[in-house]
Amino acid sequence: MRGIEQIPWLYDAGMALLELTGLLEWRRELVAGARGRVLDVGCGTGRDLASLPEETRATGLDPNLPSLLAARTRAPGAALVAGVAEALPFRKESFDTVLSGLCFCSVPDPDRGLREVRRVLSRTGRLRMLEHVRSTNPLAAFLQDVSTPAWKWATGGCHPNRRTEEAVVSAGFRVETERRRAHRSMRLFSARPVSGRRASP
Repeated sequence: MRGIEQIPWLYDAGMALLELTGLLEWRRELVAGARGRVLDVGCGTGRDLASLPEETRATGLDPNLPSLLAARTRAPGAALVAGVAEALPFRKESFDTVLSGLCFCSVPDPDRGLREVRRVLSRTGRLRMLEHVRSTNPLAAFLQDVSTPAWKWATGGCHPNRRTEEAVVSAGFRVETERRRAHRSMRLFSARPVSGRRASP
């Protein structure tokens, strides 16, 4: 079934509303730190691609073709590729920055996807991620768990209760705490690959 995330005009309308409540500031901070060869995993309709610094070389990846068509209009200078996070169609160390803005909540196998991100990221590169995660408040976390089935159905796959930050660490990254921002269930952070450390299976 198609959900909000697979219907470009509906997705953009929802994002526009969220940006009025503060999400736009988070998105601007996410893309501001991008450098060099940039991969936007789950680029959707290209909202982040269009805001990247001019000196970057951008590639957007998304499994939804209608969203990629919308991204082509919004970010005409970016290379756009149809694909999934769990099987990135790129060589090892192809990118200096990997962006993920509200994407890994919807990736069917996030652990595999994050291992793929580590593979295509250069040794000195950075993963920059904006994501909503499982709340540290027990009551809020319980409500996230209860609402997840209905929310997945409505959105087309979004899980509001994932422990994404912990998954990033398990995939072989170190979260740079000095570049971490947290508010309620939202997280914005930069992470670097840990040399010599293999991702957890």
